[in-house]
Amino acid sequence: MSRSVRLVPAMAAAALLLALTACDDEGAPDTSGARAGDVSGAPGVGDPYFPKAGNGGYDVSHYGLTLAYTPDGNRLTGTAVVTARATEDLAAFDLDLAGMKVEVVTVGGDTAGFRRDGSELIVRPPGALSAGETFEVRVRYSGSPRTITDPDGSKEGWLRTADGALALGEPTGSMAWFPGNHHPSDKASYDVAVTVPKGLTAVSNGELRSARTADDGRTTFTWHTAEPMASYVATLAIGRYTVTRSATGGGLPVYVAVDPSQVTASREVLARLPEVMEWAEDNFGPYPFSSTGAIVDRPEDVEYALETQNRPVYPGAPDTATLVHETAHQWFGDSVTPKSWQDMWLNEGLATYAEWLWAEDEGGATAEETFTELYDHGEEEYEDLWAFPPAKPTSAAHVSDTPVYQRGAMVIHRIRQAVGDDTFYDIVQGWAAAHRHGGADTDDFTAFVEKQAPDEDFDEIWADWLYGEGKPARP
Repeated sequence: MSRSVRLVPAMAAAALLLALTACDDEGAPDTSGARAGDVSGAPGVGDPYFPKAGNGGYDVSHYGLTLAYTPDGNRLTGTAVVTARATEDLAAFDLDLAGMKVEVVTVGGDTAGFRRDGSELIVRPPGALSAGETFEVRVRYSGSPRTITDPDGSKEGWLRTADGALALGEPTGSMAWFPGNHHPSDKASYDVAVTVPKGLTAVSNGELRSARTADDGRTTFTWHTAEPMASYVATLAIGRYTVTRSATGGGLPVYVAVDPSQVTASREVLARLPEVMEWAEDNFGPYPFSSTGAIVDRPEDVEYALETQNRPVYPGAPDTATLVHETAHQWFGDSVTPKSWQDMWLNEGLATYAEWLWAEDEGGATAEETFTELYDHGEEEYEDLWAFPPAKPTSAAHVSDTPVYQRGAMVIHRIRQAVGDDTFYDIVQGWAAAHRHGGADTDDFTAFVEKQAPDEDFDEIWADWLYGEGKPARP
């Protein structure tokens, strides 16, 4: 739940657990024909904070989504074609899907049995799948997509807006609008075709391949994302956007969609996106994707910014610091994705530290000054600053709290203090390159840092700053 703008109070985790376990109000009868002794993929990957998220037994390589949405009545119809490889012998497997009525499921073109168990769509192919086998599952579904309440009280999934809808997925909201393996450890390419009523625009990740208008005025927008993407940073924005297309100085396509009410307020900051991109490449290495941009909606429609791949979502006109933060996430979070939600600090600590570096390079406070001010007086702004270590949030309700962001950035600065600037930037750029388009966890990161600076002793940083309880001793 990497939220760069925190506008909602923390709440109990029960709300999301309900969404993950409640009976489907548009479910289907059990047609799976389960047999004793069959091997099924696990109904979750065992994430320490969201154990039912994702599924075992297969790895997805591609999602093909063909959707149609009508805001009047909040009606979504869809066909999802999921291409995957079995990682074990499978007589059945699960897909994550919250709500929606499932009409037909096929595997390899043949009708498959299926049943619903809360947010689990349990599929039984007509024949068992063998480990290593690539297969295609097609799900036809329809209904009114749900808004999901996270453990911290914030909203995700399918958010209805003044003129359409906005789909946000962190940590588990993507299951509200398409079936899949919804955990950051499984990344895939995407093709998304969305048909919307006359006058509306549909914006997703990647590059716009076509926009075709039918005789009835409905337009189908087709988007392609070639680089691997975790489903939590997949997005779909439908509304009456003002769209601008341009390119950075290096020729990278820029696609920006802004709610008309936010155009004037957003213009100055969004004009700096090419500059921020160039700065980020200087600091973090080559940009990992084939386009960039932004989606700016009304503040009353969405309460936080999110690093959706290629074009982050903003709740109204962003300030420059937020633009920098979400841009940095394209390297840290989108390209290098956490293996579990316990590793959130790798996203947020590095993106927050990017804000510190930007301020330093712009002639503001140095990162050292920001670190010292936070250490000496941080409790005055963030009451929970020392509540838990960044690598050990206390529960799912706290994976987006202050320690993950601010203490995470302090860990990054402690590394810089220890190794000096030259080695520090080698570490940051090397980390982004070593795990480009992949996944990594905290152990991977600490091992990488130690390998890059073998003469340094990081034991105190890891023990006191990364994993230690309470406020560490002054460095």
